[in-house]
Amino acid sequence: MLSLFESTEEYGPGDARGDLTAGLTVGVMLIPQGMAYAVLAGVAPIYGLFASLVPLLVYPVLGTSRHLAVGVTAISMLIVGASVGDLAQAGTPEYLTLAVLLAALVGALEIVMGLARLGFLANLISRPVIAGFSTAAALIIASSQLGNLLGLELGRSPRVHVLVADAVAHLGNLHLPSLAVGAGSIVGIVGLQRWRPRLPAELIVVAVATVLAWSLGLGESGVELVGDIPAGLPDFAVPDLDPGSLRQLGSTAVTLALIQFMSVISLGRVFANRHRYTIDPNRELMAVGASNLLGSFFQSLPVSGSWSRTTVNEQAGARSALSNVAAAALIGLTLLFLTPLFGYVPMPALAGLIVVAAAGLVDLTELRYLYLARESDGWVALGTFLTTLVLGIQEGILAGIVAATLVLLYRTTRPHVAELGHLRSTRSFRNPDRFAEAEPVEGLLVLRVEAGFSFLNARTLRNVILEKIREEGRDVRAVVIDGMSINYLDTTAVEALQDITNTLDGLGVDLHFAGLTGPIRDVIDDSGLGLWLGSDHFHIDPYHAVLHILERWDLEEGTERADAYRAKAEEEREDVDPTSEAEYL
Repeated sequence: MLSLFESTEEYGPGDARGDLTAGLTVGVMLIPQGMAYAVLAGVAPIYGLFASLVPLLVYPVLGTSRHLAVGVTAISMLIVGASVGDLAQAGTPEYLTLAVLLAALVGALEIVMGLARLGFLANLISRPVIAGFSTAAALIIASSQLGNLLGLELGRSPRVHVLVADAVAHLGNLHLPSLAVGAGSIVGIVGLQRWRPRLPAELIVVAVATVLAWSLGLGESGVELVGDIPAGLPDFAVPDLDPGSLRQLGSTAVTLALIQFMSVISLGRVFANRHRYTIDPNRELMAVGASNLLGSFFQSLPVSGSWSRTTVNEQAGARSALSNVAAAALIGLTLLFLTPLFGYVPMPALAGLIVVAAAGLVDLTELRYLYLARESDGWVALGTFLTTLVLGIQEGILAGIVAATLVLLYRTTRPHVAELGHLRSTRSFRNPDRFAEAEPVEGLLVLRVEAGFSFLNARTLRNVILEKIREEGRDVRAVVIDGMSINYLDTTAVEALQDITNTLDGLGVDLHFAGLTGPIRDVIDDSGLGLWLGSDHFHIDPYHAVLHILERWDLEEGTERADAYRAKAEEEREDVDPTSEAEYL
C-alpha cells in the first residue's frame, strides 16, 4: 500500500515515470468521459472536468489501492440525474446546487462509515443485485441519450419505457444530422476499441466530431453543441446545507455511498490480488469519502472508481495512486487553456460515448453464471433488473436487497440436513447421495447440520430429525448430530435441543453430538444443556461418537459390534489420528 502518509522509500524514478505515463493516459480518456457523464447527470459538461480535478488530488492521500482511477462514472451520474431530477429542473442553478450537495453528503457518509469501520455494510448489496442493477442501468443510460442522439427535445425519466415511448412519439421531428453524428461516434469508438485498443478512442472520436462541427457549421444545421465554456479552475464554495435538501437527498446518498464503496472495493481487490498487495476497506471508504466531500467545495459531482479507466491505468504502467495526480494535472491544464476548443463539441458525439460506455455495463455472461451457479441468485438478479427498469433506480436496488435478504432467510430457515454413512477403511462419514460406498450403521442415525442453529431454523431441524426417525421400517436407537458445520447457536436453539432430547427420550432414542466447535460448546455449557445431557454425549467426531455408542451397547448386550466397526474403520489405515476422545472432552 502506498499513500502520501506512508513510507515512499521504495518509490523510485521508474515508479514516477510509470505513474506519469499512466496518469496522462487516463487523463486523456477522462476529458471526453467527464464531459459526457456530466451531461448524463443533467449538468453542463464543464462540471465533469471539475469533478476530475480536486477528488483526484485527494484520493492518493488516504487511498490504499495502487491502481484505482478516481472520477465520475456512468452509474453514479445516472443516480445523480434520477434523484436530483425529481427535485429540480435539469440545467438550473438549483439543480447544480443539489448535485454538489449530494457529493458532499455522500462523502460525509463514507467518511463516517470508514471511521466507524462499517465497511461490511457494503455486503448488503450482493453480487446478484449489482449484476441486475448494472444491466438495467445500462439500458436506462442508453435510453436517456435518445434525445441527444436523435436531435429531439425529450423529457428526463429513470424509466426506460417512458424514455422510449417519448422518443417514438417524437420521431416525426427526427434530426438526421444529429443522428449521423451520434451513430458515427458510436461506430468510430467501437471500431477503434476493437482494432486499435491502445489508442484513446473516445478522445479521437470527440476531437474528429468537434473539427467536423466547426468546419461544416453543424451548429447552424441544428446539431446541438456544448457551447461556450468559461476557462479557469473551479471556485471555492461551501455547499448549501439546506435541511430540507438534506432530508430529500438522504436516501439517495446512502444508496450511492454503498454502490460506490462496492465498486471501489471490487476494483481494488481485483488489482491488489493481481499485483500481490492488500487494500484496507475502511481506508478506502475514507479516501473516496474525502474525495467527494472536499471535491464538493470546488463544485465537484460525486466520484467513484472507474472500471474502464482503472484497467487503462494498470495497463499504462501505474505504480501507485499518484497516477491520479498526473491525470488531475492534465485536467487542470485543460481547464486553464483548452476550454475554448470544447465549444464546438457536438452533444450527439457525447451521447454516442455514453451509449458505448453503457454497453460495457451489460454482462450477460455474469447473469448466466449466477443462474447456473445458484438458480435463486439468477432470479434475484432478474428481479432487480426488471424492478429497476420499471420502477426506478433506488426502488430497484432496494427491491434487490430485500429479495436477496429473503432468499438468505429462506435458506437459513430450511438448512440442508444430510444423513451420513460410514466410509470403509476410514474414520470418515459422508453423504451416501454423493458417496455410494458410504454405509449406514445399523441402529444409528448420523446427521450433519449444514447451517447455524438459531431461532430461524430450530423448529425446522427438530421436525427433520423426528421425521427421519419415524420413517417406516427404521429402527433407530441413537442419533448422532455432526456439528462441525454449526457456527452459531442461540437460546432458542438450545431450547429446541432440550425439546428434541425429551422427545427422543420418550421414543427410547439417545442423542449425541460430534465435532462441535469451542464457541458452540461454550454456549451449551453456559446454558446448562451440557451438564443436563452429560459429557459422555459429546464427542470429537462422528467416528468416536459411533464407537462410544456401540461399545455401550456391547456392554449391555454382550455383542461385538464396536470391535467390528473399529476393524472396518482401521483396515489399511496408515495414519491414525492420535487425538483421543478424552482430550476433546
